[in-house]
Amino acid sequence: MRHALVNDSRGTVVFGIVRPCTHRLADGLKAEWMAHLCGLCLALRADHGQFSRIVTNYDGLIVSVLTDAQLERTALRRRTAGPCPLRGMRTAPIARGEGARLAASVSLVLASAKIRDHVADGDGLLGRRPLAAAARRVAHGWDRAGARTGAELGFDTAVLVDAVERQQGIEALAHSGTPLLTVTEPTETATAAAFAYTAVLAGRPGNSAPLAEAGRLFGRLAHLLDAVEDQSADAASGAWNPLTATGTSRAEARRLADDAVRGIRPALRDTEFTDGRLAHVLLAHELRASVDRAFGTTACAHQGHGSHGGQFSQGSGGLPPGFGLQPPPRPGKRGFLAGCAAFVGLCCTCRFCCADEYEGPWSRKKREGCCDWSDGIDCCCDSCDCCDSCSCDCGA
Repeated sequence: MRHALVNDSRGTVVFGIVRPCTHRLADGLKAEWMAHLCGLCLALRADHGQFSRIVTNYDGLIVSVLTDAQLERTALRRRTAGPCPLRGMRTAPIARGEGARLAASVSLVLASAKIRDHVADGDGLLGRRPLAAAARRVAHGWDRAGARTGAELGFDTAVLVDAVERQQGIEALAHSGTPLLTVTEPTETATAAAFAYTAVLAGRPGNSAPLAEAGRLFGRLAHLLDAVEDQSADAASGAWNPLTATGTSRAEARRLADDAVRGIRPALRDTEFTDGRLAHVLLAHELRASVDRAFGTTACAHQGHGSHGGQFSQGSGGLPPGFGLQPPPRPGKRGFLAGCAAFVGLCCTCRFCCADEYEGPWSRKKREGCCDWSDGIDCCCDSCDCCDSCSCDCGA
């Protein structure tokens, strides 16, 4: 599960693979998306202290989104949060309740596993014994905190811990010819458990099976896209990468990713939602955009949100799939503690919200400031494929 809800290969905490483009989030969905993002962040702070907020991530909030999507509207819980630099010092309604707390529990346990992985590998400053000991204490604290919150909700985080431990053993044994899905299995299992438990929290046990399937495929996709995006950097640094280790081609990885996206849609159709619009946009549409972005075939010319503006799009008369322009080489990732320092600096200088673009504190990937999300940017390309009406009659 190291690559799933808290996602990036070799253990850095980043914002996740689902980074929705603003023009997708119409009819109040943008405000709902931000409510869940801020709800996860503040749930972490409320239950586990300020420092824990650094594990806030875009993919983790999907657990909160799925819980809300199954609840009756009268059962939804919102509160108005005070001004925050990440919202341009504006107040906002935020999600609260069991969904946000489950997302926080999952994010903490997985982030703890990331730290332990860094320490085991001796990455960066964590190769020094005093810093490694401090990082282990942080990881142990997050393990206990996540397990405590999970227990209060009736969710056993042991399934996540077990997946992390099995992942390390599977990676150690993987070689050329090992099926790639053997490597992604622990990620799939853990994500399936988190998605399925949202049905329990919402009082809809009949949704557990289809949501487990959606979670399994989401975990597979997160692992695959992470491996694709980081393969070049991992090769340069000598880091382990599942595609390289198993000898899997990018074409095969793309096929598996496309199959996962297609498989999520029927799982969502089999789920009984009260209002599944945001969940559908994130899991049926934005995941497709995430795949295109990772493989350099982004169809949308809208600048930002991880898209490569100006690239050839798949099926648009440009280059064939898989032959899009590749992003330029980026600097090596920061270690855990260096990333924490960069995170604090970005917060204190308000670059998270006010900058047009900033460098991710751990991954060093390019991100957009939060003000771009809240100012209502229109799509900049009339022929953009991702602006077309949804073909699955969802109204998106």
